[in-house]
Amino acid sequence: MSALQHNPGMVVRAAETLDEISSGRFVLGLGAGHGGGAVAFGYPADKTISRYIESLEIVVPLLRGTSEVTFEGEFHHVTAAEVRPRGPRPGRIPLMMGGHSTRTMTAAAKHADIWSAYATTSSLPEAFAALTEELERICEGIGRDPSTIGRSVGVFVEPGDAKAAEAAGMGVAISGSVDQITDTVARFSDVGVTRVELMPWPSTIATLEQLEPVFAAAGATSA
Repeated sequence: MSALQHNPGMVVRAAETLDEISSGRFVLGLGAGHGGGAVAFGYPADKTISRYIESLEIVVPLLRGTSEVTFEGEFHHVTAAEVRPRGPRPGRIPLMMGGHSTRTMTAAAKHADIWSAYATTSSLPEAFAALTEELERICEGIGRDPSTIGRSVGVFVEPGDAKAAEAAGMGVAISGSVDQITDTVARFSDVGVTRVELMPWPSTIATLEQLEPVFAAAGATSA
């Protein structure tokens, strides 16, 4: 969810509901969003990171705590806010936080169960090595054991060799045969990644069916 486009208190209420619906399988993913995607719908396009960081002053205590939260900030405020009823895992819904910059990665290191990034120029494992190394340095700098935070990356997967994802501006996709794709996905552990989000390209049922052996080999929880 984009912190830019959602009320932070309502994010937590939605998370509790979704955790109930999914029988305790929900992961709350939160990121800063971006101004370009907000303008069309009338959301503010400035200070996206600051709005995101401030939203955590509400999201984290509401998600993790049991008492009311009062906060008055530049962008967000709540007064005696609380979440009732709680879902099946009160205080324990995993929080996944996106971050590519030092500021957002530091926020993730402070608060998240899982840090998340996504492919920009390349979906290949080596493209994420510098980011996972930076996350480890940040964790060590704030006194957090780096092994206690998951590292999730979103990547594009395109069966065959058409390179349509790259032509569409999505960067270099993981491509080739099913076996080649499976081998590439397996290499993410070599660069410290613990969770891989596979985004099929093109986004069609046919592509999903082609990639079914990859999901099975990776032990995917869902396709």
